[in-house]
Amino acid sequence: MSAASASGILRVGTRGSALAVAQTTVVANAIAKASGKDVELVTITTQGDTSRESLASLGGTGVFASALRDALLASECDLIVHSLKDLPTGAHPGLVIGAVPRRADARDALCAAEGMTLDTLPEGARVGTGSPRRVAQLLSRRPDLQIADLRGNVDTRLGRVTGGDLDAVVLAAAGLERLGRADAITEYFSLSDAPTAPGQGALAIEVRAGDERGQGALAKALASVDHVTTHAAVTAERDVLAGLEAGCAAPIGAHAQIDDGLFFLTATVYRPDGTDHLTSSHAATPDGMNARDLAVAAHDVAQRVVAELLALGAADLAPLGGIR
Repeated sequence: MSAASASGILRVGTRGSALAVAQTTVVANAIAKASGKDVELVTITTQGDTSRESLASLGGTGVFASALRDALLASECDLIVHSLKDLPTGAHPGLVIGAVPRRADARDALCAAEGMTLDTLPEGARVGTGSPRRVAQLLSRRPDLQIADLRGNVDTRLGRVTGGDLDAVVLAAAGLERLGRADAITEYFSLSDAPTAPGQGALAIEVRAGDERGQGALAKALASVDHVTTHAAVTAERDVLAGLEAGCAAPIGAHAQIDDGLFFLTATVYRPDGTDHLTSSHAATPDGMNARDLAVAAHDVAQRVVAELLALGAADLAPLGGIR
């Protein structure tokens, strides 16, 4: 146990953006309630926060995770909170995902001027996004759109619409709702038409390996806040990325859900310009609804989805084999 834990305070590492702080605060409050310990937030600046380059050129959204992980390994904090879609799929030495709380809305949302939807945007409208997947999905429906690379916090991005620089932006619905900005949403995209990034809408609590086990306060708190069906669903989605050797910013959408005893997973690989895509859907029947049985089903269904996508030619459609 760390000195901080022994002293009765758990230090929770977070990025300093308004969204990161808002979602980390929710997790920290849950951890405090479950552990009986006081918590404090430790703000950490990442490369993704300071660089103005596109996320794709920086190597994907994993740039948000590295500084947080360094701080955790250096015992500057006791746990860290990530947006799960920003977390690389490869295991990080010395660290584990200790818990995944219940997922919020996984959908993407359009925030457009004058209440417009994607179908009612004018010809040649300028739409902002920093995601290659969203670019491909937008262009597949509206090849006339002009796509602008988008960086900055949520208010900065929305400000480009209210300021008239852009006609619309696409953002994660969960982030807007966590910040109390759902009023800016003019259209929600369905997960069947626009599957989102693996893990979108979910948070990951990462800890030093071993801290998730045993009878300590932190281990008990992690077990309390972990939502087993969300954890299994995002595991399947992330297994698709790992199996395709695709980076976090690859044009791939995936969504898993557990319904009526069945484990469903659908994944789509897009050509970056939106002119083509491949989709695979499979289901599994878990032996039970406990964490172990759901994890087995998650890995099984993901392996079948990956095998089918590769057999259909996914590697010829999108850049795979990238940084995970």
